[in-house]
Amino acid sequence: MTVPHRSADAGQLPPPDPDLSPHTGYTRAHWEATADRLLAALRPYAGPGLAQYRLPGRTGHSGAWSDGLEGYARSFLLAAFRIAGSGGAVGPTLIERYATGLAAGVDPRHPEHWPPITDRSQPMVEAASVAVALHETRPWLWDRLPDRTKEMTVAWLGGFVGATANDSNWRLFQVITEEFLASVGGPHDRAEIDGGLDRLDDWYRGGGWYTDGEGRKFDYYNAWALHLYPVLWARVAGHRADPARVATHRARLREFLDVHQYFFGSDGAPVHQGRSLIYRYATAAPLWAGALADATPLPPGRTRRLASGALKHFTDHQVPDEQGLLSLGWYRPHLPVTQPYSGPASPYWASKAFLGLLLPADHPVWTAPEEAGPVDTADRQLALPAPGWLLHSTAADGIVRLVNHGTDRLPPPPAPSDDSPHYTGFAYSTATAPETPPPGEPPGPDNRIALLAPTGPSRRGRIHPLYAEGRAAASWHTPLGPDDGERLRITTASVVRGPWEIRVHRVEAPAGTPVRAGGWAVACDDAPPLARTGEAWAVARRTDGLTSALVGLFGWDDGIAEVTRARGHNAYGDHSAVPVLTAPHPGGAQLLATLVVLTADPLVAADVRTGAGAVLVSDDALEVRFPDGTTETVTPVPDPG
Repeated sequence: MTVPHRSADAGQLPPPDPDLSPHTGYTRAHWEATADRLLAALRPYAGPGLAQYRLPGRTGHSGAWSDGLEGYARSFLLAAFRIAGSGGAVGPTLIERYATGLAAGVDPRHPEHWPPITDRSQPMVEAASVAVALHETRPWLWDRLPDRTKEMTVAWLGGFVGATANDSNWRLFQVITEEFLASVGGPHDRAEIDGGLDRLDDWYRGGGWYTDGEGRKFDYYNAWALHLYPVLWARVAGHRADPARVATHRARLREFLDVHQYFFGSDGAPVHQGRSLIYRYATAAPLWAGALADATPLPPGRTRRLASGALKHFTDHQVPDEQGLLSLGWYRPHLPVTQPYSGPASPYWASKAFLGLLLPADHPVWTAPEEAGPVDTADRQLALPAPGWLLHSTAADGIVRLVNHGTDRLPPPPAPSDDSPHYTGFAYSTATAPETPPPGEPPGPDNRIALLAPTGPSRRGRIHPLYAEGRAAASWHTPLGPDDGERLRITTASVVRGPWEIRVHRVEAPAGTPVRAGGWAVACDDAPPLARTGEAWAVARRTDGLTSALVGLFGWDDGIAEVTRARGHNAYGDHSAVPVLTAPHPGGAQLLATLVVLTADPLVAADVRTGAGAVLVSDDALEVRFPDGTTETVTPVPDPG
């Protein structure tokens, strides 16, 4: 029984407790100390009125005025969990800091007043954080505010009533804010509250999964928004909440957590997929929400192991930075993981991870010994039909891999297709990030198949899922880009086993078109990954042993194997490398099969080619063989449409 090494910042944390927390060493005291450090580091960036927090970094698209509100609201959420979790014993300074800032922010005559809430405006997002924080700190803050400040707060939040929110998780910001207004006798529209909750029902796709608005938009917004806000709403609403609706939300959350627990590696890292990844350990928020709402299938020791593992993972990677700030990035600053709306204070939605502080110190999630997470004990495979994903993880190296055959974050047709490195790749993991070239350039070659043309590689774009069941999943797409009038379609089936994935592509393209397939991108800061190539295989390996391999099993006889390199294209490190295979297409429909490997297990990495193969068993089917000798027949049949 060992506790992982302490980070460079660990001197500011309590000593680890290997008896209570044998996997992470973290206890409630570590969460409190981290919250205190984050809040203290923000104080120098507050304006004189404490209503605007102007942090260093790129301004978000809503402008510096809105960014300043974001700094207050998101850190107020963290302060609220700290205040309420201590029963107000955290001390008067923190309470006064946010009470003073609130009074200034809602006063339209104050130099630091906040932007008004208008249709589809960023203050809608921040208003929900303010409302949650005011509810949770009611005895220590709201109840002690002067009447004039309460009136101005109600007036500012009341801008939500009758306003139009984006038809996405934003509908829940309206639900939360207006429910808080209802709780304090302020203006609200019960039809808007109910309408937002009804809209959430429209997006439910089963298995614990919501899409974030219409389309196939599956990502961590399930974790830090679509499941979290119903729990927070029920806390605000109290007796006003419909018991049947609350029960439905709890049942869905329970089902989601039964799956969400598989998204964390043994080192605590979440799978790196989707947008707003700068929120980092906010992925832990629904774990605490499940315990808070008595809606979790997880034992309390596993809840804390997963949540603390995520917090410790980033702490061990110098997050927050040496100034105690959360940057616009994953570990170091890396703007390609941001969105245009991301401002310098946006990362502080990470505050949601500290929801667990609302649970009393004697709650079992804080007192039960840590229990192993799923990835710690055995190899796992899990099909998720709603988002069209396969998860496969390996205990030997603690890596979780997500195979994507259903999520592209595009609105339904006839909206145009597009391509995003964080959504349309074939796979994501807890040990890697996708290549993110500068704006205007096509996505990198990693975890993609593309037709090459003088104008550049084709893109995956809209994903049409076929199935996700057992150890297999499949989808098809029309390559975006090169088109000379001939039919273009790529149908792909994936089968997973242990650390391995075999992809079988049915590629319909003109004769002579170069076809390129890429494996995982591995990245690090200290030195470029090592590269090796041979006949129809390529390997990229970091100095710590993390290995990405791509092996051509069928259809690559005339191909070229190489390892492509880049600088500054990856959130995991400055130097990145991707194994790639390229071969000419014979015309018509061609089957191609590749063994795709990501591993930190030296036994697997020693020779990734041994034992793998594929043979044609019919015009549209291959029998593929994994390195351990297991065989599977794969038929990537295109959708009849």
